[in-house]
Amino acid sequence: QVQLVESGGGLVQAGGSLRVSCAASGGTVSSYAMGWFRQAPGKDRDFVGAISRSGGSTDYSDSVKGRFTISRDNAKNTVYLQMDNLKPEDTGVYYCATRRYSSIIRIASTYDTWGQGTQVTVSS
Repeated sequence: QVQLVESGGGLVQAGGSLRVSCAASGGTVSSYAMGWFRQAPGKDRDFVGAISRSGGSTDYSDSVKGRFTISRDNAKNTVYLQMDNLKPEDTGVYYCATRRYSSIIRIASTYDTWGQGTQVTVSS
């Protein structure tokens, strides 16, 4: 059973950058499509972006497209979410998740394994 651990969250000013990581154990990230989601207080868990199992395709929500980038390092068994030009509305707990199928889907319920999340706070 794969396990995921997110890290790299923190407090950053608007316009700044942050990179959060998702390290896997008990499985390889290249075996799954990987998604990133975020949840603000009192709100649903929203899709941020995802990378296909092959690594050849990515998808991003409209709110982060052009600012966030997902990448994968198979040697480190880690997926990254690079966040640039951060805005206060990007604040939330960021989660990574695996999906056993190869394709990218934006629906959280289609993902199988989740990490514990890492807090990202963007101040104005």
